[in-house]
Amino acid sequence: MSEPIGVAVVGTGDWGANLVRNFASLPGARLAALCDADPQRLAKSAGQHPGARALAHVDQVAGAADVQAAVVAASAVNHHALARVLLEAGKDVFVEKPLTLRVEHAEELVRLAQARDRILMVGHLLLYHPGVRYLKGMVERGDLGDLYYIYSQRVNLGKVRRDENAIWSFAPHDLSVILHLLDAEPLDVVARGSAFVQGGVEDVVFVDLRFPDGKLAHVHVSWLDPHKLRKFTVVGSRKMVVFDDMEASEKVRIYDKGVDRAGEVVSYGDALTVRSGDILIPRISLQEPLRLECQHFIECVRERKRPLTDGAGGLRVVKVLAAAQASLERGGAPVPLARTKQEVA
Repeated sequence: MSEPIGVAVVGTGDWGANLVRNFASLPGARLAALCDADPQRLAKSAGQHPGARALAHVDQVAGAADVQAAVVAASAVNHHALARVLLEAGKDVFVEKPLTLRVEHAEELVRLAQARDRILMVGHLLLYHPGVRYLKGMVERGDLGDLYYIYSQRVNLGKVRRDENAIWSFAPHDLSVILHLLDAEPLDVVARGSAFVQGGVEDVVFVDLRFPDGKLAHVHVSWLDPHKLRKFTVVGSRKMVVFDDMEASEKVRIYDKGVDRAGEVVSYGDALTVRSGDILIPRISLQEPLRLECQHFIECVRERKRPLTDGAGGLRVVKVLAAAQASLERGGAPVPLARTKQEVA
């Protein structure tokens, strides 16, 4: 049996602690080191995992011979700098979402990983969710017919962020799923929002995406809402699907509904027929998406295979986030999606 992969987690805060928990118990992995700039957080995490070395600086992780792979779960503003140091040191790297806060920084990390032949994976967690995987399978098989549009809602009355707005905090989840399902980048992006609680940090944002072939997507994100919703609705020519992650077990509902067109159009009334059929609730695995994601990273490191959520996918999401931010700052003006240097080359 091969030796376990030595893993270091950089950033042991609220979400980092979940990653630490998974890698500490994951078969095929060994939690070799913990790193955090906050001494109190580092001490707390190290106390819970005495088998892992406590390191105060990322350079110590980069120089650790027993660390083959590193997880970056620090604040998003530090993702680029931390991941760059680790990739340059020859480590395989898993970066939490968003990959970076600037398109050029994401491009740099993708280029660096390619040049060093390293795994670069991004923590777009929902793509590992069994419900989203089921939905992707339906799309690939053509069960929904032609996809028309997708809309998502990620809202609640929750933690008010001060260092990032609702786009950068919440929308990476929804955008990663939309791009995954449509397997395309939008032509342009429109975003409107407001900062009701604190000036300069939008707590509610509406984002509209226009795709080739007329497909549309809409994302509503907010931490200032009476409901807690984590829902996607996908509308196709044959069927419609709702993925509701707040449901305890019935997370996917398939609606056999649509509008059928008559072969011979005699009059408007005869041309279109509304069809309303059965509702199917498939059995969906209740495996923890985060554990599946961590397991996938270890498999990619060991087998040297491309991650489902690779650096290129993370770059695509950052491009859309940046376009949404630019549109927001321009009062909702449409912003075309810029071609990256990789696409131009």
